[in-house]
Amino acid sequence: MQYIIHPSASRGQANHGWLKSRHSFSFAHYFNPERMHFGVLRVLNDDQVAGGMGFGTHPHDNMEIISIPLKGDLEHQDSMGNVAVIKEGDVQVLSAGTGITHSEKNKNQDQEAHFLQIWLFPRQQNVKPRYDQISVKDIAVKDEFYQILSPNKEDQGVWIHQDAWFHMGDFSQGIEKEYLLKQKENGVYVFVLEGSLEVEEQQLNPRDGMGIWETNSLQVKALSEARVLLMEVPMQLA
Repeated sequence: MQYIIHPSASRGQANHGWLKSRHSFSFAHYFNPERMHFGVLRVLNDDQVAGGMGFGTHPHDNMEIISIPLKGDLEHQDSMGNVAVIKEGDVQVLSAGTGITHSEKNKNQDQEAHFLQIWLFPRQQNVKPRYDQISVKDIAVKDEFYQILSPNKEDQGVWIHQDAWFHMGDFSQGIEKEYLLKQKENGVYVFVLEGSLEVEEQQLNPRDGMGIWETNSLQVKALSEARVLLMEVPMQLA
């Protein structure tokens, strides 16, 4: 087993007034040659958007973009004609493929919106762009890992053009769980949302990240009430 730990305080940061962002990997004006990506996981941004503000219309192509709201509501519009609001408990996926434009705005004037913006390199180039959004509240299971994303249309959660699986866990203090990787060539990036966890005997606190590879499984123990996101991804770029 190989691993690397990215403490919360070591992340890049940007403050644009209306947007405060922490970058687990190099992004925009934050550049760290040792933090370019974890396998096909290219971007993990922890964003806070001021009331009524947001990202104006901008383009993307050949990237799988996943948004996970943690607080508040984001209003989405794109060049495919989709107009939607995503909120805490939702997961949104945008396969940019041959190219799309979109915008994201905090729907509420009186509160911040917090969300994770995650980009993965796709396994196929120039696919037809697509949009999907689901609520995971009905599939959430206390004290278990539950799947929110996979490569398979028929599976639980949203699907993307990559051999990646995302799971979330909402654990009571003292709960211990094993995560079994779907593919042995993959790695797992652990990102703690709330509370403290022990992952393979390493303590992680809120917004700490840990990348693990060359293993078939990993052990997780909740040291307090804790929420965590596991992102299993291929380690080799296509």
